[in-house]
Amino acid sequence: MSAILAELAAGRGRYTYEDYCRLPEGSPYQLIGGELVRTPSPTPYHQMVSMKLELKMAGFVLEKGLGIVLDAPLDVYLDETETYQPDIIFISKERLSIIEEKRINGAPDLVAEILSPSTGYYDLRSKYKVYEKKGVREYWIVDPQHKSVQVFLRQEGKFVLDQEAEQQGTVKSWVIAGFEVQVESIF
Repeated sequence: MSAILAELAAGRGRYTYEDYCRLPEGSPYQLIGGELVRTPSPTPYHQMVSMKLELKMAGFVLEKGLGIVLDAPLDVYLDETETYQPDIIFISKERLSIIEEKRINGAPDLVAEILSPSTGYYDLRSKYKVYEKKGVREYWIVDPQHKSVQVFLRQEGKFVLDQEAEQQGTVKSWVIAGFEVQVESIF
């Protein structure tokens, strides 16, 4: 067992990005509010929803030359106590410089989180607030259980619910101009 995992098992309190980097590669943790939060493997259904949305988004972005779409696991460093692995991110071509060798250094333009029982609380509360504060321009919350998508836009430093579709309907991105998805096509 690595030293950091031994410390974690012993109940040490607050962690930093330096501590996070000491985890063995592939360790199922995110650094949320200075805590190393275990994030178990997603379910097959979660991964199917993620894959469908990512393929639609990435295909559109690549075809139009708008930037890059990436998926988890990938470290997104937001500050010394906040390093997440969002399900799907979009970075505009103007901001590709935030992509470093080992991490994304700063807020992506768009983040999509697919809710799961083990991480839903963090996606809806802690991570939501940090994404808002650190400058994510658009935040999609995808709920496989309710087959819904909520799209939040950052306006004057705060996320505002812009669109919501459940079971059917279309949601569109303002950050990825022209991109829209029929909700029923991803569930």
